[in-house]
Amino acid sequence: MLAPMLQAQTISSRPNPADPHYPFNTPPPVKVPASSAQFNQWRSQIKSALFISDPLPTLAPKSFGTFSPAPGVVAERVTYGTNFGMRIPAIVYMPLHSDGKLPGMVVVDGHGGDKTSWYSFYTGILYARAGAVVVTYDPIGEDERNNDRKSDTREHDIPVKGPHSPERMGGLMVTDVMQAVSYLSQRPNVDSTRIAVLGYSMGSFISAIAGAVDPRIHTLVLSGGGDLDGNMGSWDQSSKIMCQAGPYRALSFLPDKGAILYGLNQRRGATLILNGKLDQLVGKPHHFEPFFKDLSSRVVALTGTRTNLFESRFFANVGHRPSWVTRPAALWLQGQLHFPNWTAAKINALGQTHISAWAKKTGAHINPGFTEEEREGGIRALGKDVPNVTWDSLQVLPLETWQREKERFVWDAWVRRALTADGIRTADQKALLPAAH
Repeated sequence: MLAPMLQAQTISSRPNPADPHYPFNTPPPVKVPASSAQFNQWRSQIKSALFISDPLPTLAPKSFGTFSPAPGVVAERVTYGTNFGMRIPAIVYMPLHSDGKLPGMVVVDGHGGDKTSWYSFYTGILYARAGAVVVTYDPIGEDERNNDRKSDTREHDIPVKGPHSPERMGGLMVTDVMQAVSYLSQRPNVDSTRIAVLGYSMGSFISAIAGAVDPRIHTLVLSGGGDLDGNMGSWDQSSKIMCQAGPYRALSFLPDKGAILYGLNQRRGATLILNGKLDQLVGKPHHFEPFFKDLSSRVVALTGTRTNLFESRFFANVGHRPSWVTRPAALWLQGQLHFPNWTAAKINALGQTHISAWAKKTGAHINPGFTEEEREGGIRALGKDVPNVTWDSLQVLPLETWQREKERFVWDAWVRRALTADGIRTADQKALLPAAH
């Protein structure tokens, strides 16, 4: 059923999609803005297409104690609920001393990332020092959500041949973001009207959809992504079928996917998109400034306003990286979240850390392929004296507890539940997985 739908949505009236000034397969701007009822319908349809439950799963947060990863910062080990009665392990960073309600932040990792990734705990410590409560968690298939408790496995990329497996995977990842927002919202020390989501690479894709369907998100920062195009575009044709291509194709009922998703985000609040001019992932095909200029014109035509229209910035000599730890991003976030321990002047006075030199000095791990200067290794991150945090410290559950309860956490168990939800008998499920699984 999908192929005829995609074919029918192809727009022949647009200029040549190979022209670098235009995204491919996106319609021209609409002539009349969409109504509130239409936006609400689109939001409901997106949730339905990705099997996002309404209401969301029961949260039932549980604490496994606290530790101090850096002076002035306390981190709490917690779990809370997600789809199919499963659980999410998270490390939550916050200032040791604070008054009043604080802004909240959620870190959504890229491929191979999890709460033990350098940028996750660096972000947690940096913005806890600013006066925020920061949630970092494991995506499905990584660290404590991996059957062998390993990181950088990219297990969520493994194709599962159930009738709706990619849509369910995308919906799980979006639900995980929304559950982090729910967790922050119920904390007595968090201002639920000042919650930001920070998404990197794959996380930028998931976060853009989460922002479109969850009006509780006040602020969104997308780094290494955000270039949401049209039907049969680069996201539809991603090699990552489970967590990118499949979920995005499921949204092909939208007349202009990118513009509608950003129109929904515009109605929610502010969005900042950060990319590098050397990023070979975002730069294909021609997804540079002209792409975002064209996208913004379609969003404005669709919503009828420029209020909260997304901002996009490109950095010279920069590739694929989580740029929200840099000074420009911190200044922008200060304007949105009003960190209690920072002002613009304090941010401008803070020193910077060259991440590759910091990793070499502290032993912090950067995933292979991302140590290059134009990628994560070259980031000049805001702040000084952020320590490395050991893998052991960032495990939420004691090993014995995790082994006893891992069916509530790991990818393998999610696959079985997802296939069962699609009516696949247990005896038939193994044939839908690659031989190694």
